[in-house]
Amino acid sequence: MDIIEKMNINENQAKLFNEYMQLLLEWNEKINLTAITQKDEIILKHFIDSLTISKYIQKNQRIIDVGTGAGFPGIPLKIVNPDLNITLLDSLNKRINFLNEVIDKLKLTEIEAVHGRAEDLGRNKKYRESFDVAVSRAVANLSTLLEYLMPFVKVGGTCICMKGPNIEKELEEGKRAIVELGGRIQKIDKFYLPDSDIERNIIIIKKVNKIKDKYPRKAGTPAKEPIR
Repeated sequence: MDIIEKMNINENQAKLFNEYMQLLLEWNEKINLTAITQKDEIILKHFIDSLTISKYIQKNQRIIDVGTGAGFPGIPLKIVNPDLNITLLDSLNKRINFLNEVIDKLKLTEIEAVHGRAEDLGRNKKYRESFDVAVSRAVANLSTLLEYLMPFVKVGGTCICMKGPNIEKELEEGKRAIVELGGRIQKIDKFYLPDSDIERNIIIIKKVNKIKDKYPRKAGTPAKEPIR
């Protein structure tokens, strides 16, 4: 089965995904981008996994992918939804160099890679409360993650938190942070990746109130002292 059949995409999209995979594997020999190097696993655990949130995203939305790493889920979302405006945020400059090469080689437009920490960028007027959606995949516990994401989202927008299994404790510990940061749980979607026993949970938080001026706190604090 080829990438078109596996991912239900067209030939041009398959070409872009194959180029992306090739660049990922080439760069991974120089800098640590992923521990997943088998092509079938890259397709399932990176590409298909990234696209599981497509149904929660609408046309022409402005999206920030916080802690994007090697570009997941931002670049797969852009490949299948060219109308999206996407900002890829990562704190490691080497990864930003990789992302810029992917953007250049795949000739993607309306997408930028930004070097910085979420806590710093979340206070920048250019980015603060200016996105329809903030998304992150496997970055931090829910309380910490929401302090990274919520400052970027407009009132009425959403945070999409992509998680693995066993999220019950995180949800319980994150209750206060959700309210404190102006959010409300809209949906929790539990499922398995296709033809696998890999469990995923997507937590959708709607931004219902403007965020307080004191958030995000200074870099490092959300991880060391999550809102409880």
